[in-house]
Amino acid sequence: MTSARKMKLHVTPPKPRNPLVAQAAQRKAGSHRKSQSAQRQQQKLALKKELKAF
Repeated sequence: MTSARKMKLHVTPPKPRNPLVAQAAQRKAGSHRKSQSAQRQQQKLALKKELKAF
């Protein structure tokens, strides 16, 4: 291939990320409460237990 036919691909590097945010995300930083899906599952399980005992 001749040099006239070669296409150069320019890739811009991604912006640097904050290293502290990645560490916090790995530790699951934030509020200490159950997620909505976990609460829903717990309510569903409690309802099943009540109906079974009834």
